[in-house]
Amino acid sequence: MTTRTGPIAAPQTFDSVWDAICDTREEAEQMKLRSEVMADLERFVKDNRMTEAQAADSFGVTQPRISDLMRRKFDRFSLDSLLSMAEKVGLKVYATPHQSS
Repeated sequence: MTTRTGPIAAPQTFDSVWDAICDTREEAEQMKLRSEVMADLERFVKDNRMTEAQAADSFGVTQPRISDLMRRKFDRFSLDSLLSMAEKVGLKVYATPHQSS
């Protein structure tokens, strides 16, 4: 038998996982952008059938950084560093508009 004490919280809905886990709207937007740019960079590497060493050379970073990128280690990249990598290979990154609540 389960006993409950106190009121049950109403379920919450979020536009994205980042909205759910980040403390502020600004932090959530930053993480959304970082994840989008990381996905674009990962797609570029895969579409061009690059090795991690080739990608590192193209992006101007080390091979372990490419390994982190391909394993989606978000915490290891700033938005600035990701944008710099994208610029080095000619990728144009555009922010996806979001709806305000």
